[in-house]
Amino acid sequence: MQTNNAIKEYVGIQKESMSGRELEASVLTKAGLMLKAVQDNWDAPDREAKMLEAIKYNQKVWSFFQAELTEPNHPMPVKLREDLLNLSLFVDKRFFEVMAYPSPEKLSIVIDINFNIAAGLRTTPPAEG
Repeated sequence: MQTNNAIKEYVGIQKESMSGRELEASVLTKAGLMLKAVQDNWDAPDREAKMLEAIKYNQKVWSFFQAELTEPNHPMPVKLREDLLNLSLFVDKRFFEVMAYPSPEKLSIVIDINFNIAAGLRTTPPAEG
């Protein structure tokens, strides 16, 4: 699968020079940009293919987060993990809505979620103490 290979290649190249948070932020930003490109070019003749590619990429990203967040030894506080898992369920539901009834406006919330989480990941976490 082309998208899956692209993710592996991207991660392979980037992880040597990025922290986990930077990598996650970068992948979320790419996911948001892919959706934004579809939204901005909604009337393009290849919109359906581009939309499907963007949704598949986003689903892979969010599925990865779901898998990571459900690990019993994950260091993130339980409440935050639960909130992010609930958010991932919302994202999944929104993608099904977009696929069933395509509309550019329906992409806005997921684009915002991706960009906002990416921005949060790029900030310096507070020192533990």
